[in-house]
Formats: sequence, structure tokens, C-alpha cells
Amino acid sequence: MSSRRVGFCLSDKKRRRMNLDAFADFCAGHGVEVVKIDLTQPLAPQGPFDVIVQKLSDVIVEAEHDSQSQQLLFNFQSYVSAHPSTVLLDPLPAMTQLLDRFASYRIMSKLHNSLRECSICTPPYLEIHSASDLSSIQQAVTTQGLSFPLLCKTRVAHGSLSHEMSLIFSAGSLAAIHPPCVLQSFVNHGAVLHKVFVVGDRHFCVERPSIKNFPSGPCERKTIFFNSHQVSKPESSSDLTALDEQMPCLPPPSSEALAALVRELRVQLGMALFGVDVIINIHTHTLTVIDINIFPGYEGVPQFFSSLLSHIKSVLDKQASAGPQVTGSPVLRQTTGGPSAATTGL
Repeated sequence: MSSRRVGFCLSDKKRRRMNLDAFADFCAGHGVEVVKIDLTQPLAPQGPFDVIVQKLSDVIVEAEHDSQSQQLLFNFQSYVSAHPSTVLLDPLPAMTQLLDRFASYRIMSKLHNSLRECSICTPPYLEIHSASDLSSIQQAVTTQGLSFPLLCKTRVAHGSLSHEMSLIFSAGSLAAIHPPCVLQSFVNHGAVLHKVFVVGDRHFCVERPSIKNFPSGPCERKTIFFNSHQVSKPESSSDLTALDEQMPCLPPPSSEALAALVRELRVQLGMALFGVDVIINIHTHTLTVIDINIFPGYEGVPQFFSSLLSHIKSVLDKQASAGPQVTGSPVLRQTTGGPSAATTGL
């Protein structure tokens, strides 16, 4: 691994959250140089890179309406295309699909069939593409088999607004939703969220607070608005996460089921750095997948640095044994109604 160079193309906030400086020191002790890529400067003089680890969510989302971000994204694509031996973690098209909850929920919905033997499922959901009359939305909720309460989430799964969600208790309250958005049946899960962090072929499960149980079925309770990031912080404590009554502890997620879930998602997503939010249904004890996250924070995973470096090593070993790769020209394309997607040949 001597003289290997790994570039990190991350926002300042992401660099701080993952403590990139500490990771750079850790890698230096293993013969790997970590380089902070400045996307506003030409990439070629900053290289060469054996691997680029990126989370360009901000740039991709902003490129939807900002020409400067479009140019930054195009420059990045052009560099990757011109340097086919550089491994990209993770590929832009794979990562981009998770910025669109319509796309990611379609992936999640396939898990029910592919992992049926593992008792893994996802809640029923409904895509709301644009403003529509209330009766049409109510009819669609019934037709698609959704049940109250309903979680309402923004379509774009990035940025501060993506954490702003609502819990809807009646058909009449659907009049207040703001499309494009996703409606998802709320599953009672004992106020416990299991965050699964994936790093290559390794995964780690961390328990977090979550929303308390509510009676099933419609009622006249007012819509509850909340920030999911605040609710599920390790130290979170609020009325929304406090159970109303004592209930038996739910069993932890099956290690075999989690391993099967991670294997399936790695194939479906074509990614190595992602997170999965899962809960345990209090009635059926079924492992229920409720969200997928791009390159999460990995809080509570003490083995993150060693696991990431180990995965980088394995990727480089495979790249070396496979020989040079050929990539196509970078292309910017527009997904239907969603964020701009960038394609590379990787």
C-alpha cells in the first residue's frame, strides 16, 4: 500500500463529521496519503489519485438550478472519465438515485420479494408527484394499502429540509402536504431505531431513539411536525420518543437477516458506503426497512477508520488484479422530476 493516494471530495461539514484529519493521520501510519480535494480548483494538479471517496450530494442537488454547481459536477466527471484507473467510491449514478426518495423507495419495495425468507419487509408507500385534489390523494392512499398514521417525507433526500417530516393521522389532514413527497405507513416499533452502517463487506448496527407507538387507524389527532435528525440523535429525549406505557423489550435484529439485507442492497445499489434504517414491528417482530442513506456519519462505529481503510485496500487490490479499465465520456442527464444525475463508466 506504499505511496497510495486517496482523495476525499467532501463538504466542509462532512469532513468535520467524519474527522477527516484524524483519518488522514491514521492512514499515514499505513502508507496511505489522504488528500482533501478542492472542487473549486482544477483536479489534475491535485492528483493523481488511486481512489476518490466522494459525497457530492450538495453539488448534485444544487446543480438542479445553479450553473456554477453544474460546472463543478461536470469538471469532476470529466476528471474521473479521463482517469479510468481511479476508483470512485461510490459511483455517481448509484449515489444519485438515493437522493431521490421515489427511486430509493422503489429499491426498498423490491426487498419484500427478494428477502421474503428472511422476514424482511418495507411499509407500503405512495409517491405524490404534484399538487392534486384531496379526494384523489385519499383514494390513492386506500388503493395502495396505506394505513394511518402516515409519515410524510420530502422527495429530495438531502439537506436540512429532507429531515423535516410529519406524522399524519387522518384523511382530511392530507390536504396540508406539499408535493413532491412520499407517504409511508407508520409502523409501531417501540421507539427504537436500528441504524445499520455499511462499509464494504462489513456492517455495524447502532441503536437510536425513535418515534413512540401510536394507535393504528385514523383519528382526529393534529398532524405532528418533527425533524428526524433531532429525534434520532443518540442523546435525543422528547415527548415524541417517550413510550406512553411500559412494553416488553423487542428482540434485536437478527444478525443473519441484517447480513442478508446488506448483501442484497450492495448488489441493488452498487455501493459500498451507505446506511440503512430498520425497525422491528412490535406485533410481528418483522425486520422493516424504512430508509437508505448515502455515506452516513457513522457515529457510534468505533471501527470505522480501520474498516474504511480495509475496504480501500481491497478495492485497490481488485483494481490492480483487473488491470486498466475503460470509461466512457461523462454525461449529465436529467432524471424525471428528480435531481440531476451524473454518469461515469465506473
